[in-house]
Amino acid sequence: MTETAVRIESRVQGLDEQQREAFAGLPVAALSDCMGRCTGTMSLVPRHGDAPLIGNAVTVKTRSGDNLMIHKAFDLLQAGDVLVVDASGTCDNAVVGDLMMQMAQRRLVAGFVIDGAVRDVAAFRKTGFPCYSRGVTHRGPHKDGPGEINTVVTIDGMVVFPGDLIVADADGVLAIRPDDAAGVLERAVRHVQKERAFSEAVATDAVDRRWVDARIASLRGALQ
Repeated sequence: MTETAVRIESRVQGLDEQQREAFAGLPVAALSDCMGRCTGTMSLVPRHGDAPLIGNAVTVKTRSGDNLMIHKAFDLLQAGDVLVVDASGTCDNAVVGDLMMQMAQRRLVAGFVIDGAVRDVAAFRKTGFPCYSRGVTHRGPHKDGPGEINTVVTIDGMVVFPGDLIVADADGVLAIRPDDAAGVLERAVRHVQKERAFSEAVATDAVDRRWVDARIASLRGALQ
């Protein structure tokens, strides 16, 4: 449906529950290392505690401080979805709070990712409902529009497509294209195994540090 200043696209299914759960327990840092170390959020903060977040993106682009289209997006949200809101990164007015969190919980929504402000952070901390945002303010939202639902958005410099897999923890938020998910998962599992092996080597003073001097020597050679 397309109208002046309003665009509402169909929901994109994304990965199924079993595919999503394969990412459970994988740190965002490890996934990021396997995605070129050049994507993901840098300024969004978890408002709920340390609980991780995994789910499929339902995207909203809204005018700063306005949540009319966010309310409309609730008609499309399903269990396991993540509400991803591009509110232009401004924090003058909160676009979600306790009441919208309660509605999301009733729908078994996985969590919120808000490039903007939220309020009622005590409620998010109490329930542990995953919520990542750029800022916090007590000032409530406007409800005038315009906006878009299920279009491509930008969250803290990260491009998010509808249906992307959203993975987040205390280190930040990543969006993974469904077609890339299997490859990222495979690389991340190997990466975690490698890091565990390194930790074991540290514990037994068996870390091979020769690569550091070799890298420095190579750098010096390149500069000569």
